[in-house]
Amino acid sequence: MATKLLLLDCDSTLSSIEGVDELGRLRGPEAFKAVEDMTNAAMDGGTPMEAVFAKRLDLIKPTKAELESLGARYVATVEPTARTALDAVRVAGWKIAIVSGGFTQAILPLAAFLGIDRVEAVTLRFGPDGAYAGFDETCPTCRSRGKNAVARRLRQEYGATTVVMVGDGASDLEVKGDADRVIGFGRYAVRPKVKAGADAFITSLDQLPGLLG
Repeated sequence: MATKLLLLDCDSTLSSIEGVDELGRLRGPEAFKAVEDMTNAAMDGGTPMEAVFAKRLDLIKPTKAELESLGARYVATVEPTARTALDAVRVAGWKIAIVSGGFTQAILPLAAFLGIDRVEAVTLRFGPDGAYAGFDETCPTCRSRGKNAVARRLRQEYGATTVVMVGDGASDLEVKGDADRVIGFGRYAVRPKVKAGADAFITSLDQLPGLLG
């Protein structure tokens, strides 16, 4: 039986929040604005992801406890139709993975809540006291076109005949060519470049099953 693979972004797609911006908010209004501006520059497609990735984290230095709190926030702010939509997609024979430039430890609770057992994101490192100690720079999604590398690897791993990417940002749109279709998502952020370039554009995840068939 042919394998169909659905790749989902996390921030502003499966959840209403941008996790790194929420961590920035903990450091006060100036830090929040700086982090938010860098996130938007990358998501809108004007700035390479690697130009902002380490910079945002060095500014925030999130603790292990803050990352755990973010995990709970992801679940609390889950896209309201996500569970039902993904259940329908599974019934139609699709495998599902989260592919995100966010932080693995924070995304795992949301993945568990949604019944998704595959997360490709960026792992943060912490010292014995829980203080920030950097990130795993080998994770592809901390770089431009990193989601492309993940899409190619997962296609091969699953033997997928069809790969579809869903997300709100430029890094999701980039996956065109390595995914068979890119579906833009605009419930929380409508990015003109994504809306114009995606193969389809939706504003609610409950529109997914009808598009995927």
